[in-house]
Amino acid sequence: MLLAAVGDVMLGRSVGARLEAEGPEVAFAAVASILVGVDIAVANLESAVGITGTPAPKAYTFRAPPIAVEALALAGIDLVSLANNHSLDYGTESLAETQTLLARGGIRSVGAGPNRTVAHAPTRFEFDGLTIAFLAYVTVPVEGSGFDPRVWDATDETPGVAWLDTPTMTADIEAARDGADLVVVLLHFGIEWDLEPSEAQREQARAAIDAGATLVIGSHPHVLQPIEEYGGGLIAYSLGNFVFDGFWDPANDSVILLVELTAEGVARYETVPVTIIEGIPALAEPAQGSH
Repeated sequence: MLLAAVGDVMLGRSVGARLEAEGPEVAFAAVASILVGVDIAVANLESAVGITGTPAPKAYTFRAPPIAVEALALAGIDLVSLANNHSLDYGTESLAETQTLLARGGIRSVGAGPNRTVAHAPTRFEFDGLTIAFLAYVTVPVEGSGFDPRVWDATDETPGVAWLDTPTMTADIEAARDGADLVVVLLHFGIEWDLEPSEAQREQARAAIDAGATLVIGSHPHVLQPIEEYGGGLIAYSLGNFVFDGFWDPANDSVILLVELTAEGVARYETVPVTIIEGIPALAEPAQGSH
């Protein structure tokens, strides 16, 4: 089974305007052939989607137009993580609208929901008898504006995201292994612009592998960080940006991570270099070798 993973996808602001003016295919036109050619493609959706809600009291609030879902579908994206610090930028009603629009477009989500149980529940896919369970979590610092995204942690009674604490994640992974051959964990963590993972990132990602995950895919720093083979699994600490306007180098350097998965785990992986131009990814050369 071949999986493709990309980093932060933010389809609002200038990219959203282009979607509405030029059509949904414009955001992923240069890379869609790769993403649609795999068995499952996953991304971190770094915004709300829709028209409802009011902006949270924070420095950056992102909301993409509804056509963004069609853009994701045309690009072959099968699953998005909503466990990040922008999914509730426009409130809980907007989160519900986002998940409804995604579901209607045939795109599944993980890491957020109407309560803690749903936010922490795995999303499962089956290919040729192989069952893969996906989990997603977020842990990020208090923003410079003073806004603390942890207030979005889902509870038994309130909507929100799956906030990362290692004991809970470990228990979730162990539970997800019941009925799944492999577990993939999507982590929104680390420090923005840092090219190397923090010690906390290393501890959290390795704890996921130690608990039984095969693959950990990271996002949030907006720049690429190393890929590490650890404990029989694979950790991509940060895949950086993928569709995102308003950034400068090195945040406009990105990759598509391709991972071949079998019942035994990661058989091989490779990265396809990407350059982001005015918020939109284009293939770069040369391609890196496989591992």
